[in-house]
Amino acid sequence: MSEMKDMILDVAERMLADHVTKDVVDVLEKNDWAKDFWSLFKENGMVDVALSEEHGGAGGDLEDLLNLVRLTGKYAAPIPFAETTFANLLLETSKLAAVDQIATYSLQEGLILQDNQITGTLENVPWARYANYLVAFVQGNLGIHVALINLADATIKPSSNLASEPRDTVILNNASATLSSVLSEEQILYARSIETAFKIALMTGAIEKINDLSVQYSKEREQFGRPIHRFQLVQYQIAQLAGETAIAVAAFNNVCAAILTNNYLQEIAYARIRFEDAITTVATVSHQLHAAIGTTHEYALHQYTRRLWSWRDEGTNCDFWSEHMADYLLNHNGELWTYITKTAETVKS
Repeated sequence: MSEMKDMILDVAERMLADHVTKDVVDVLEKNDWAKDFWSLFKENGMVDVALSEEHGGAGGDLEDLLNLVRLTGKYAAPIPFAETTFANLLLETSKLAAVDQIATYSLQEGLILQDNQITGTLENVPWARYANYLVAFVQGNLGIHVALINLADATIKPSSNLASEPRDTVILNNASATLSSVLSEEQILYARSIETAFKIALMTGAIEKINDLSVQYSKEREQFGRPIHRFQLVQYQIAQLAGETAIAVAAFNNVCAAILTNNYLQEIAYARIRFEDAITTVATVSHQLHAAIGTTHEYALHQYTRRLWSWRDEGTNCDFWSEHMADYLLNHNGELWTYITKTAETVKS
């Protein structure tokens, strides 16, 4: 990252650290969200970092945006940042104009285009009740389009995931929309890949925070007259968390580097598959280390482990990428070892 990018991330993290406290995160459980912080984040240009200058953005790259998403995951910010920025990214890559209001997205099947109107139902749409627009895949006669849909035309049934984040049902009945041209298979897979990169960024931030909380707690909590981090078993648990955190950060950085070199597909797939183990280990070990306090509402740990469990199952998840890579390897003679030991220069997406 350049010095300018580092400065943007430093400003963003200071805003998150100053304004997104545990009490702010808890507002989701009261069917509310951090509207004031969203306004602050937006006023400081964070929502528009990766938008093109043509659409009023800063013209940053995807690495900048993914690192901001990672920070919102690290602080469990109760704002639709990842959703709005991904929706706008999807619009721009589909040659449609970005929007300046809150947006969400869905890459699910379920919407049908007929006579230039859209009908169908989507479940688990993030932040739909607070969004102005939905960017979604729509099945037409000739293939799949990206559609920009005004949610004023939708019926929305509120629901939430395990972390109390909005995951709503959106029902459309002959809604109008702005449509892209028909997407190619490569464009569809690109959208799913970048959606997965966004989830990897969020989960990386949450894992970093869980590691920080665990190390801090092990130093503050005393048992038998000494801090628990001096006990061998606790040291082993801390080492496990540190190892998984290092793997998550390395995987995230590899994904960013691969995207910048347009060699992203397999790197994202393998990173997402590996995160399954990281999530299991990090959640299990951190709760073992914290014992009962980790599950209490007053302590912050559960805010991050519940997000990991929720994000793990959402969107283009591990099952999709495992099947995709299995098909890829079978179609290339199944030479797994030869494939995974190739250098970055020889591996092609």
